[in-house]
Amino acid sequence: QVQLVESGGTLVQAGGSLRLSCAASGRTFSVFAMGWFRQAPGKEREFVAGISPSSSTYYVDSAKGRFTISRDNAKNTVALQMNSLKPEDTAVYYCAARRYLVSTLPSEYNAWGQGTQVTVSS
Repeated sequence: QVQLVESGGTLVQAGGSLRLSCAASGRTFSVFAMGWFRQAPGKEREFVAGISPSSSTYYVDSAKGRFTISRDNAKNTVALQMNSLKPEDTAVYYCAARRYLVSTLPSEYNAWGQGTQVTVSS
């Protein structure tokens, strides 16, 4: 089982940038598909971006062109670079892992971090 720890969330003004990081434990990180999800108050957890073991990337439409997901298998880390942030990006951001294939469904991930708060002020 892989354990995940997110970092990088903070308060930022609209139009600004943030880089979230997720550190994973375990020796088999390279076989995991990694996902970033977010959950705003009163809303369901939603898929934001995912990256396969071969570094194919996937994004929700609202993140395309603004967010970039990347991974470093040597360091067991995955990052989410977020640019042109909007108030509607405010949420707790979670890193998640599952074997092999990226999924947009939270229920298909079996490892989660504790979350990191991103607040975008207008």
